[in-house]
Amino acid sequence: MATSTPSSGPADETYDVIVIGGGPVGENVADRAARTGLSVVIVEAELLGGECSYWACMPSKALLRPGAARAAAAGVPGVGATGDLDVPAVLAWRDSMTSDWDDSGQVQWVESVGVALVRGLASVVGPRRVEVTAEDADADLDGLPRRRVLEARHAVVAATGSVPVLPDVPGLADANPWTSREATSVEDVPASIAIIGGGVVACEMAFALTDLGSRVTVLSRGPLLGRTEPWAGDAVAESLRALGVDLRLGAGATGVTTLPDGGNRLELSATGAPAGEGEVPDLTPVEVDRVLVATGRAPRTQDLGLEAIGLTSAQTRHGLDVDDTLRVRGVDGDWLYAAGDVTGRVATTHQGKYQARVVGDLIAARYGDTGVSDAPTAGRTPPRPGAEPEPWSRYAATADHHASPQVVFTRPEVTAVGHTEASARDAGLDVRVVRYDLANIAGSSVRATDYAGTAQIVVDTARDVIVGATFVGPDAAEMLHAATIAVVGGVPLGRLWHAVPSYPTVSEVWLRFLEEYGL
Repeated sequence: MATSTPSSGPADETYDVIVIGGGPVGENVADRAARTGLSVVIVEAELLGGECSYWACMPSKALLRPGAARAAAAGVPGVGATGDLDVPAVLAWRDSMTSDWDDSGQVQWVESVGVALVRGLASVVGPRRVEVTAEDADADLDGLPRRRVLEARHAVVAATGSVPVLPDVPGLADANPWTSREATSVEDVPASIAIIGGGVVACEMAFALTDLGSRVTVLSRGPLLGRTEPWAGDAVAESLRALGVDLRLGAGATGVTTLPDGGNRLELSATGAPAGEGEVPDLTPVEVDRVLVATGRAPRTQDLGLEAIGLTSAQTRHGLDVDDTLRVRGVDGDWLYAAGDVTGRVATTHQGKYQARVVGDLIAARYGDTGVSDAPTAGRTPPRPGAEPEPWSRYAATADHHASPQVVFTRPEVTAVGHTEASARDAGLDVRVVRYDLANIAGSSVRATDYAGTAQIVVDTARDVIVGATFVGPDAAEMLHAATIAVVGGVPLGRLWHAVPSYPTVSEVWLRFLEEYGL
């Protein structure tokens, strides 16, 4: 007697929508899709709430905030914040931000919005079919099989995020290196650590671990924060050096040796990238207790089983190719969608949640009961399946291309939206750059005696609209959204002249921008 296969036999459970991945992106997809009466299930193999809640955004910012608060207080006369941080108290606060790595609160929320949860690793086994395997595939849990097949009537959404990338350095794997997970969940702060990388995670963790008492060495193959304006990365480098971080720009690890005492020795070589004007990279070997690898992340597609529907690993290695409705290209039937890091578009939580709202609303409007009075998509027509939506439609992830914001919680904070000067010129825009020293703003003088920062806008001169902005300075993140609105709205500078900034705030830089531009 022939046995059925997961792709052809009867499904164990059927839902309207299956969401693979229960991080912030998957949760938002499920919530939005369920609002018009669709039955939705989230499949999650780890903690519901995902990387951001437990090993990235929330714990890292909890670790970074105490040092930033101490530095801010030190610049205010009469406060005099000095001395070491209370490390156990900082770690305890971090633990509270992660709910002690307990996702029961997230589970309660999912249940409250009428979304089902299935625990286990999901793999696509056919059109609209997903096989879920729990940790122990041979056991039962509460009478449920550990391996079961789910079927979607309408859509499957991949929201599986990304995974750390380890460089191919001899001996590195044997050194049991940390990734961002181990760094943000640290309990025993190492006396010394080498951070391999120069991006967001490397820079943020350099500050956090230095604040906690580690002797930190950063090995960056090129300038810090290479995707931002060069002067922004320079400001972060200067601050790290002032804190005593051993910053090696233009240096890469070529080998790691585990020492008898359990430490690690890293051999270095020059990468050929600029180390700074007139600067020769220090290639002296580094000996440290721990190594943290922060060389980037890759879309998590390798265990999704997409070969079963004709997508090869070569096609998906750099992310699922989606259109602006987040429909995965190359899949017949318009049923597979993706959002977040797995698309390879923009690797930030907030941008992933934005994509989740787009695709969740699209699915709700296309397949749900749009007559529900409180449905956000009621009375609005999504594009037909396979069709490209109009730019800036609620069903199009247009901001991915034009207005993606980024915040790096270093000291100083680095925030940006839209184009850098270089990317704008590469896009063929005729631009003018206006840069201003934030120390000359009245609002900065009442914040700290040592306030330092820089702000810049990139203006498309053909339209007199801002297409990019960068802010570097204390609490610069709080100034970013105004720039994001200006970029998304394509607000003419002449209209922005009437947006009066409050006095005395650092936001008065908007007035200075316009004055410098000639308005």
